[in-house]
Amino acid sequence: MIGAHTDSPTLRVKPVSKKQAEGFLQVGVETYGGGLWHTWFDRDLSVAGRVMIKTKEGQYAQRLVRIDKPILRIPTLAIHLDRQETFTFNKETQLFPIAGLIAAELNRSGQQLDPRTPDNSSTLNESPKEPFTPLKLSTERHHLYMFELIAQAAGVSSASIVDFELVLYDTQKACIGGLNDELIFSARLDNLGMGYCSTVGLINSLASPSALDEERSIRLISLFDHEEIGSETAQGANSNFLPSVIRRLSVLGPATDKETAYEQTLAASFLVSADMAHSVNPNYSYKYENDHKPEMNKGTVIKINANARYATNSPGIVLIQEVARRRKHNRTDAGGFVGSKNARFGQSAVVNAQYPRDGRS
Repeated sequence: MIGAHTDSPTLRVKPVSKKQAEGFLQVGVETYGGGLWHTWFDRDLSVAGRVMIKTKEGQYAQRLVRIDKPILRIPTLAIHLDRQETFTFNKETQLFPIAGLIAAELNRSGQQLDPRTPDNSSTLNESPKEPFTPLKLSTERHHLYMFELIAQAAGVSSASIVDFELVLYDTQKACIGGLNDELIFSARLDNLGMGYCSTVGLINSLASPSALDEERSIRLISLFDHEEIGSETAQGANSNFLPSVIRRLSVLGPATDKETAYEQTLAASFLVSADMAHSVNPNYSYKYENDHKPEMNKGTVIKINANARYATNSPGIVLIQEVARRRKHNRTDAGGFVGSKNARFGQSAVVNAQYPRDGRS
């Protein structure tokens, strides 16, 4: 089994995101996970996520969307107005992205500035009175043009959108870098990198038509959400999702006693927790223990912790080394959160092995 997670620290659009101040349209966001939030300033940002729609047949469905152009930016204050050496800010008031200008939106929608209202802006996007709904209409809670862009990305009309869950992302594309093209420059490597490697590894393991002819085991990957906030949700590693799947699969095998098939399966299983590790930063090398400095492109990092922060055990280390030896190179991709969260797999051989990267999230 290989376990990984799909989420990364990000900014999430608030349920009521429509904001405006000093002639600017803004979008209300909140932090998700433990990010280095100062790195989100002055970047070309957009939104992606899940949209809930109501079809013509009256059924509810979901669509995955991504607005593939920069629409947001969080501006820093000009250096002439604030010369603080340490960059600090209020996440509740100074982390709101700018989405555009009120005047431009009024021109687009054919509305007029109202000189009687504060900032000449409070009438923007006001909707006519609608029939009662349990929640405010989405078009009242979010800027209308942003709502239209989301509908366009989902391939539906604005009227069919019921709700959505959107996060911000940096539109700068991933690329190969370094003087000798030896580095990968990309956001969200933690942990889309291991999710991708796990998926491709599973697919490639079945490349041969006879790959499963004599196979008595089950090849399984499990990609969890919400690792960045503790894994305690229904989609997280600490849920009963993976154990329940394994319990149902275990009775399909040749175990003679179906009542203990699950326990027999765990005892015969090997769990690799696939994540990313922090490579040594040459500008802050004093922050690392001398004998434990992960290096870029030097192979996999196996994480061990005396207080069981990671679930690595000796059988797991021996097995992962043997796998690498048989593959004739040390490229087993693995990580460090699923094993510790799934303590119920204590009967299994477990290894938390991670691939080095730099520290930015």
